Amino acid sequence: MRILKVTQAYRPFLEKGGPATKVPAIADRLAKRGHRVTVLTVAHGSAPAGAETQGGVEVIYLRSLVAYRSVTWNTGVRAFCRERLRGFDVAHIYGLYDLLGPGVAFYCRRMGVPYVVEPMGMYRPIVRSLVKKRLYHWLLGRSLVTSATLLIATSQLEQQELLEEGVAPLKVVVRRNGVDLDEFAELPPRGAFRRELGIADGTPLVLYLGRLSKKKGLGLLVRAFASVPGAACLAIAGPDERDGSVEEVKRLCAALRLERRVRLVGPRFGRQKLQALVDADLFVLPSQNENFGNAVAEAIACGTPAIVTDRCGIAPLVEGNAALVVPYHEEALRIQMTRLIEDVALRERLRVGCHKAAVTLGWDQPLQKMEEIYQQVAREARAA
Repeated sequence: MRILKVTQAYRPFLEKGGPATKVPAIADRLAKRGHRVTVLTVAHGSAPAGAETQGGVEVIYLRSLVAYRSVTWNTGVRAFCRERLRGFDVAHIYGLYDLLGPGVAFYCRRMGVPYVVEPMGMYRPIVRSLVKKRLYHWLLGRSLVTSATLLIATSQLEQQELLEEGVAPLKVVVRRNGVDLDEFAELPPRGAFRRELGIADGTPLVLYLGRLSKKKGLGLLVRAFASVPGAACLAIAGPDERDGSVEEVKRLCAALRLERRVRLVGPRFGRQKLQALVDADLFVLPSQNENFGNAVAEAIACGTPAIVTDRCGIAPLVEGNAALVVPYHEEALRIQMTRLIEDVALRERLRVGCHKAAVTLGWDQPLQKMEEIYQQVAREARAA
């Protein structure tokens, strides 16, 4: 099949969050399966625009005239669509609240090219710029969604959210995310991340790794951690979303006198990310809303037990065997963090369970589902 993927974030711009790693993972694997895959994306910052081939995938980076958070005004969309859009069997648009996806969707509707939308947990406005997000839905999001053949949810939780927002049940299909298990085949030896932070090997280390935004529940995490007994340390790693979350963490640390126990360590990618995950005794994802939670899967692939809130889509897949699932509540989180830090036998049981759980979190099943979705969409378009 000839597949177009449209995303605001693609490698090497890993600081832009999940799409920059997820979309390449899917695109590369589809190309290896014989599909012709093109990615239309954005050249961020001072990076040059242009086209290149990455692992059998054609990647086109568009230049941006205007950029504000996830919104970019990109030159070249109109020319690309007029010249090439009819050559694709299906288009796959990732994310909301930008202008790239709606622009491509507009031309898809005009040219009769079917497309699917993967909201990636963004459909329901939750935090930050709520009025602007509702305005986006009114101006652009409504036509983007209603004209899509299907919406792809990455979990049952996100599927339910879409249904509650009024999306027709037959229009929503679930295809979970995956993790590249090859990346975790050779893990670094334990110790380097701890030495960097000056944390002894015997000191319990709790880790959060992901984007630093209010949606991730970092304030809740710090408040819960403040009451965890003992000498445990908390490391918070990731790029700053600049929504006030980092400032909130710093204020809480000062007010609760946690400056020596809580470390903000900045973004970690590649081997640095693996090193942090390997060195942690416990990974925590305290999100107030998370369509999936890839960071949990990555922690588990490193053999690190996790605590995840029940508002994360990955929770049912890992509960009990590799992770503990808690309500989005400060006391519940504190109790389970304390429990895992103090109960070595439980932590070891979950660590053993991580290896079994990781096998089920690879990309094989999601890729098969992805192919089925594309084939269905193209078949229905031909029959129309």
